[in-house]
Amino acid sequence: MTWTVARARELAESCLRDMGGRWLHVQAVGRWAEELQRRGLDVSNAVVVAAWLHDVGYGESVVDTGFHPIDGARWLADQDAPPGVVALVAYHSGARYKAEERGLADALAQFSEPDPDELDLLTLIDMSTGPTGERVAVNERLAEILKRYPSDDPVHRAVNRSRSYLQDSAGRAAKRLGLGDVRAGPVL
Repeated sequence: MTWTVARARELAESCLRDMGGRWLHVQAVGRWAEELQRRGLDVSNAVVVAAWLHDVGYGESVVDTGFHPIDGARWLADQDAPPGVVALVAYHSGARYKAEERGLADALAQFSEPDPDELDLLTLIDMSTGPTGERVAVNERLAEILKRYPSDDPVHRAVNRSRSYLQDSAGRAAKRLGLGDVRAGPVL
């Protein structure tokens, strides 16, 4: 079966539509990836499909380990998703740091690493979209995540450790696309 953007959108909706803010976030991430591609910017179909599916691991029918990048990537691999999409979902937005904090680095390492430029693009799109879909600066998004989780939570610790990596990743993608400084202000 062909993995189109429409199929990714449908799968994401089937898994996440009842998840309130999470679904709003995913829709905004997916739509922004589509918009960037429509503008003629160098955004591959794999990035757009992964943008729609990056948080599918939160879906009740998908959860296994409780770590959404691995759960989503495993589920997508079982659905015969393209390897590049599976890799992007597995490693999106600093997942390596979160996997280390949760003792799941070996489980994450079972997935191939994605194309670094594509991973930067997905990080840019995800990290500049707020939890309910609003466009935000990367620094604002990171501050929001750190505020939402207590300091002893693995997510807080991982984001604190990966902050520079995420900023640099998003910055590289924005520069390649000819967009503004995503750290200080939202990309339009």
